Amino acid sequence: VQLQASGGGLVRAGESLRLSCTASVSIFEINSIGWYRQVPGKERELVAELRISGKTNYADSVKDRFTISRVAKNTVDLQMNSLTPEDAGTWICGARRLSRDYWGQGTLVTVSS
Repeated sequence: VQLQASGGGLVRAGESLRLSCTASVSIFEINSIGWYRQVPGKERELVAELRISGKTNYADSVKDRFTISRVAKNTVDLQMNSLTPEDAGTWICGARRLSRDYWGQGTLVTVSS
């Protein structure tokens, strides 16, 4: 499975960004797909996840601000609203399929205060 991420950028606090992750296979062939945030010196953090069942999971820090959804056969978006400087980092799309993990390249999100 190959994952292509896009949509990062520089925004001001309070603004929005939309990240996209396009997979080389249908989302329905993937057990789960999600967005992870990586900052220097910290472990990669799962922020939002979409499971094949349709269930979504979010980190407490982004509940009610972020929404992950399937927007096309092989594309998942993460709508990020009310961004704060704490949301900044390298955002990485990850997927699990048949007990294997796959990673896309990161896209940088910068939030100025």
